[in-house]
Amino acid sequence: MGRVNGKVVFITGAASGMGRAHALRLAGEGARLAITDRNPAGLSDTLAAVQATGADAAAWPHDVTDEAAWEQTVDAACAHFGRVDVLINNAGISHSTTSVLDLGTDEWDRVMAINARGVFLGVRTAGRRMRDQGGGGSIINISSVFGLVGGALASAYCASKGAVRLLTKAAAADLAPFDIRVNSVHPGLIDTPMLDGLLASEGEARQRMLGVQLQRRAADPDEVSAAVLFLASDESSFMTGSELVIDGGWTAR
Repeated sequence: MGRVNGKVVFITGAASGMGRAHALRLAGEGARLAITDRNPAGLSDTLAAVQATGADAAAWPHDVTDEAAWEQTVDAACAHFGRVDVLINNAGISHSTTSVLDLGTDEWDRVMAINARGVFLGVRTAGRRMRDQGGGGSIINISSVFGLVGGALASAYCASKGAVRLLTKAAAADLAPFDIRVNSVHPGLIDTPMLDGLLASEGEARQRMLGVQLQRRAADPDEVSAAVLFLASDESSFMTGSELVIDGGWTAR
């Protein structure tokens, strides 16, 4: 208990799935939580669950692709909590299982806007705030195993998550003088609504994808949250520009 006691943690995409799991795990370790999402109903449910643990938390609707919204939401969180110590860039989407030969530009742009532009805006906005307030900080960008390896029928998703991986390394170099650490997390198959949506029309795809992993199961979101907690805490003080891979052995094969 208390591994992030008193730290103000800003989490995007907190309405469900991994974002909600991160919020609950960090709340249990003493964090004060600023949570955001573009889904108000799900966000309200997460806020209620977090507050039920006794944690200090507040929530704001937030479109991560909107530059002005980032400024307004981080300002609101800092007005409420006084500062921001940790950013978890969790918001992300997948896309239809479509060959690169058939993927439309609108779908490509939508995935890149949320998964890559949204992470950039978060790093820049929260990074500036951490720099100006002093005391360092931790930025955790949620990428994917598909930010390390390619996958059929997932070109935009792979491109966006690969962008997150290298943005993380570049940002780590830029922010190191301010004692702000920037790391990426690369989950494999996780039991979330996104996975269900991705595989809903694919028949045997779930088992086929699980067969790539050494551990032939999907992870519980809390198994990723354990790694996120480590990066948010001072236990990871000598880690920056790194990728933490939680993929059940996918990339070991």
